[in-house]
Amino acid sequence: MTAERDFIPLRLCVLTVSDSRTLAEDSSGDYLVQSLSEAGHRLGERRLLPDDRYRLRAAVSQWIADPEIDGVLVTGGTGFTGRDSTPEALLPLLDKQMPGFGELFRSLSFDEIGTSTLQSRAFAGLANATFVFCLPGSTSACRTAWEKIIRAQLDARTRPCNLATLRPRLLEPAHKE
Repeated sequence: MTAERDFIPLRLCVLTVSDSRTLAEDSSGDYLVQSLSEAGHRLGERRLLPDDRYRLRAAVSQWIADPEIDGVLVTGGTGFTGRDSTPEALLPLLDKQMPGFGELFRSLSFDEIGTSTLQSRAFAGLANATFVFCLPGSTSACRTAWEKIIRAQLDARTRPCNLATLRPRLLEPAHKE
């Protein structure tokens, strides 16, 4: 018989990227903060910034440099408009991309919004042993990503494997041949 794994609370930051919302109007950020808390995780920090690649990069860089932060959830700026720059801002920070996240997210979104999912550039990866998830700005998209992908992968009890239990091994040195 296999022993049950213990839940490991992670410290997560939430960043909303928007030129038009304020924190008072940020339903997507509110949803992510509430959901991570209900799942047993801790909020490290929450911010709302305009869609400016250098300000986004600076904020996320600060969090990924902090060894106390386990993950960053970013909502907004993943579309195709001129101001949507989250991928351009944050992809250069990643040490490893997680292509399966974007692929799975778009597959799940197709069931909800059809071919409109082509307009999503949602992505995820690792930066300095910190998980980074970049989601569209709609609350519905955040709900899909959290409930169908992220929540389970950040829960150490998820079998057969999950991201939470990898955390201690993420900074291992590369194997030399």
